[in-house]
Amino acid sequence: MSNVHPYVGRAKSRVDGPLKVSGLARYAAEFTAPDLAYAAAAPSAIAKGRITSLDVSAALAAPGVIEVLSHENKLAFPEDDEPFKNDMVAVPGSPFRPFRDDRIHYSGQAIALVVADTHENARHAATLVKATYDAETPNVDVAAASHYQPPEPRDGIPPTPEPRGDAAGAFAGAPIKVSADYRVVAEHHNPMELQATTVVWEGDGRLLVHNKTQGVVNPKNYICSVFELDAEKVRFVSPFVGGAFGMALRPHYDVFLAVMASLKLERSIRLVLTRGQMFTMGWRPDCLQTVSFGADAGGRLTSIQHHAIQATSHYEDYQEPIVNWSGFLYDCDNVALKYELGKIDTPTPSDMRAPGATTGVFALECAMDELAYAAQVDPVELRLMNYSDRDKNDDKPFSSKELREAYRLGAERFGWSKRSPEPRSMLEGRELIGYGMATGCWEAMTMPHKARATLTADGKLEVACATADIGTGTYTILAQIGADALGLDIADVTSKVGDTALPMAPVEGGSWAAASAGSAVKDACETLKAELLNHARGIDGSPLANAALDHVVFANGRIALAADPSKAVSFAEILKGAGRDALDADGGYEPDKDFAKTYAGYTHAACFVEVRVDEDLGVVRLARVVSAVAAGKILNPLTARSQILGGVVMGCGMALHEETLWDKTLGRVMNASLGEYHVPAHADIPDIDVIFVDEEDGSNPLGVKGLGEIGIVGTAAAVANAIFHATGKRVRELPITIDKLL
Repeated sequence: MSNVHPYVGRAKSRVDGPLKVSGLARYAAEFTAPDLAYAAAAPSAIAKGRITSLDVSAALAAPGVIEVLSHENKLAFPEDDEPFKNDMVAVPGSPFRPFRDDRIHYSGQAIALVVADTHENARHAATLVKATYDAETPNVDVAAASHYQPPEPRDGIPPTPEPRGDAAGAFAGAPIKVSADYRVVAEHHNPMELQATTVVWEGDGRLLVHNKTQGVVNPKNYICSVFELDAEKVRFVSPFVGGAFGMALRPHYDVFLAVMASLKLERSIRLVLTRGQMFTMGWRPDCLQTVSFGADAGGRLTSIQHHAIQATSHYEDYQEPIVNWSGFLYDCDNVALKYELGKIDTPTPSDMRAPGATTGVFALECAMDELAYAAQVDPVELRLMNYSDRDKNDDKPFSSKELREAYRLGAERFGWSKRSPEPRSMLEGRELIGYGMATGCWEAMTMPHKARATLTADGKLEVACATADIGTGTYTILAQIGADALGLDIADVTSKVGDTALPMAPVEGGSWAAASAGSAVKDACETLKAELLNHARGIDGSPLANAALDHVVFANGRIALAADPSKAVSFAEILKGAGRDALDADGGYEPDKDFAKTYAGYTHAACFVEVRVDEDLGVVRLARVVSAVAAGKILNPLTARSQILGGVVMGCGMALHEETLWDKTLGRVMNASLGEYHVPAHADIPDIDVIFVDEEDGSNPLGVKGLGEIGIVGTAAAVANAIFHATGKRVRELPITIDKLL
């Protein structure tokens, strides 16, 4: 081995793969403890109103029941909302406080928590909790809600850009006009792993909490704040996450109720929510959009107007950057963007893979397709004609942008030149063939991060930080970075994540983990290398006595002179000389604020889709997808490809399958199960060809941009555009189901 980067940039199977396929990877509901009790939450039967009486007597009398807790227990909670806002991804408003009072905010809200000796006894007893209500009429339709602009911006979400130019005037005078309404209905995340918490009561107020989360630091801070706990006595651990897609960014009521019960009973508690209860928390909100384009006779944009109305709960102002993408993805001097909210009687929505972009870019890219037909310009050529070399929202150049090359490579691989431009002009048997494409875009973000690197005398390296691996391959890329830094075989490197005992990390979301955690680990390893060399210099007769870091190489468990590799000192000799069994070094990463002030950073993609539509039945069959992605340096092409595959699959689900159906009278989700909430199955997904475009970026030490989100952005629009090309019917509401095509 050598330090010529044998791992970073190359395909490497997941280092945690054997644990997962063997079933040895443990998730939040699989940890145990002596005297473990089991909890189950009883749901409300109404969506809005108040509890007038609560009868838990039958539940208390049920076999194995230990206790039943509810708002009637008058548990001591902070009077104000501030402790509940100790949440890294909180949104403006008054956070939901379980068991605060008798008020019902949404259907299925937990009204009681049953604790019993077994999971089955707890679940049964929860069905025996009876309540009477003073019910009010709920509204779960954002179109029927009053609309308003959020009075307070959500932290971390860029505000809606100010208008530039005269968008209305330019639209009125444009020779080509396109204006249409689009709708993306509500979706729920539905990861395989249910939301769960196992609280291990360790005595003396000490808690070890296993929680399904996308960042252990966040729920720990929340729980310590709400229950006024000593942070030194609370540890959160979450080594594996069975899918989350954004829903596990915020602490949910499972962790609150489980900790509450553990503190009350002074014993270990496990609470696992049901699949139906997964529909009582974060979801991608319903959104109504209007996009209007004005263009000259050749198709060059002269006006862009984008208005969005998005659903939120009554108690919080959840926000996403829906319309911002329309301000910079294409070059236009006259732009007017507007974003509003509508309060409905549901839980607060939450970030779901590429929040804002997935929704907003769908409308934008479908409108671009409509403009292509109106101007009689090829959809790819139209985008190249209106290509933006600058983020006009913030008046900054891009840190890097290889979208042109993504268009070229994607179109070439897909065979876009074979497309007949007229709708309904491509037919094979009874199937209409459609080719569609769309642009994808997502923010290239980084966050402050800490890390630690530890080398032991036997030549083993451990890299550690509190970040989560939510299935993206974080364990693997951190091991790759550590192996390259110290010139080790990756088998000698261990990654540790998901533990508040490790160096600080933010939540894992926004596609910032690889750049942020990776840069912190790289920094820790560089610090460790300097410390190792310093000790090596001090060894009597050391051949490295006068060597500087740029004069040596780290390889094969040794530090050697680059000019003469025979002159070397082994790691074992260095640690022995230092009188240490191990050496460790802390590192960290802070985003370059000056760089961020100067440049705008985004990942880009070009998605091409072929559909086949049965002309008689209206059944849509996906035939092919090509996704060409420009995302800086690719650390691991294998895990990177998996991220794009996952995003594309979710985009296909958004386009054709996923839809949360609300009963507008009862305010209840009607399809709160995987039997009725449709997600794509293997048979629904075609071959997906992923291309990574060469791109150099200087926004972080690794030169990487995140990949978790970019695969989904634009995919649904590409599917919708392909369906129009096949059928000649423009469907502007997702999902595109058979009834909308017949």
